[in-house]
Amino acid sequence: MNKYFLLACLLLLVTMAQAQEPARLTAAAHHQSILSYQQQLNAEFRDPAQSPLPAAAQPTFQGLPFFAPDFAYYTEARLVRDSTAVPFAMKTSTARQPLYRKFGDLYFTLQGQKLHLVAYESLDLKQQAHYEDYLFVPFTDLTNGHESYGGGRYLDLRVPKGNVLWLDFNRAYNPYCAYSSQYSCPVPPAENRLPVAIRAGVKSDH
Repeated sequence: MNKYFLLACLLLLVTMAQAQEPARLTAAAHHQSILSYQQQLNAEFRDPAQSPLPAAAQPTFQGLPFFAPDFAYYTEARLVRDSTAVPFAMKTSTARQPLYRKFGDLYFTLQGQKLHLVAYESLDLKQQAHYEDYLFVPFTDLTNGHESYGGGRYLDLRVPKGNVLWLDFNRAYNPYCAYSSQYSCPVPPAENRLPVAIRAGVKSDH
């Protein structure tokens, strides 16, 4: 009786773990989701209330330059949470140093290489409604300075229910500093320098 009870418990735990893992999009669904994301981002840049563009540049804005959607840059990542990390002042493009905390490490494979990024949480943003589970992943890669913005790019994530999430570099976007010097933008820490070229997401305007 005990053996069957233990087996049932194990099956239940496996089922619960699988339920916590987010489903992987099909290639077609992923392609459509990225096109929608690009349209949404362009709409924000056209909206004077949201656009980071200088007022003089807004009337001539035709759309952001994007790499073509690429399913290969949509990859599963394993999250290892860090409950011992302490807040630190993140360097920015100005003298401002907002407080962040390392939330955890992301381990994933891309272009046949095992890679790693750190996900952070903003202590200020964490206090705002709808951002309690927001994670920030600033990174650099080998395209910076020619194919993409020299200061690196950002990814936004949400804390998953389990320890698996999908990293989608097709959603990598530029800091607002790429468009105007009036902004103060976090600088990707050295631990988030990827040794590969990420030809996905927003390109450089130049």
